[in-house]
Amino acid sequence: MSATGGLGVVDDADVVDVVVVGGGAAGLAGALTLARARRSVLVLDSGSPRNAPAAHLHGYLGHDGTSPADLLARGRAEVLGYGARIRSGAAGTVVAADRVPGGGFLLRCGDGSAVRAGRLLVATGLLDELPPVPGLRERWGRDVLHCPYCHGWEVRDLPLAVLATGPLAAHQAGLWRQWSDRVTLLTHTGTPGPDERELLAARGVDVVEGEVTGLDVGTDDRLAAVVLADGRSVACRALVVAPRFTARSGVLTGLGLPTATIERDGRVIGTCVDADPQTGATALPGVWAAGNVTAPMEQVAGAAAQGVRAAVAINTDLIEEETRRALRAGRGDAG
Repeated sequence: MSATGGLGVVDDADVVDVVVVGGGAAGLAGALTLARARRSVLVLDSGSPRNAPAAHLHGYLGHDGTSPADLLARGRAEVLGYGARIRSGAAGTVVAADRVPGGGFLLRCGDGSAVRAGRLLVATGLLDELPPVPGLRERWGRDVLHCPYCHGWEVRDLPLAVLATGPLAAHQAGLWRQWSDRVTLLTHTGTPGPDERELLAARGVDVVEGEVTGLDVGTDDRLAAVVLADGRSVACRALVVAPRFTARSGVLTGLGLPTATIERDGRVIGTCVDADPQTGATALPGVWAAGNVTAPMEQVAGAAAQGVRAAVAINTDLIEEETRRALRAGRGDAG
């Protein structure tokens, strides 16, 4: 079979009804639903889930406290149990994608293999781009945090600090105040305005001026304080940051679907893929998206739900196509 876009001729490509790109909660939930609908499904998983640094996930009914790795292992086992297949590592990393003549898509993977699919479900997630403060990345998901609904209970009543780097800082500080009455906003590079300061004061949030230049980690390997440029330190047991959410959208941009920017108060805080919030359908016929690649604020449970809804839409679309084909065949219409 031949493909456009420089993919060349591929005679040994695997052929399936649906390829799911991404093996996180959204992708596996979609694959499970499609496999149970008796579709041939291949999951391509590069093996870099967003929540890998976290020891536990929370807020997912029936799975609260489960480690992300355990949840994905159980999910993969369930998907495989219904006959779907999963490729990981280089074999699960998409390096090129294009439409093929006659319909469908051709994907080339990092190990040189290829697969052709009638439909695509893209659930590749996003990257959290952290502020450039030394030590932040190493403690991400431990005591450098973002979402209070994911981690707030674990740091309740402890001294917390919020790193101001953009328009979400004052909102974050006021939100985290629900979990602790010892919250400090560090102005860093995102000094709040007078109205925000008034609201923070009313909420009982302290404001400390100055740029953060490092973290002070105690002998127990837990965050003890942040260090400011002038040498001062501010005690805290967790530091809240606002990452820039960058969609892992290479598969879709390669097919011609651009990413959209996410703005707050006139500032870009990330990118995402536009998709129908109910079905996950994108502007590209035959392509759906689910999870953080299209909804950066979604938690694990919500991402999984998106994967299920997208899978239902994909199966419905395939049924409609198969019905049209059967009607044409019954009428002797070869067109």
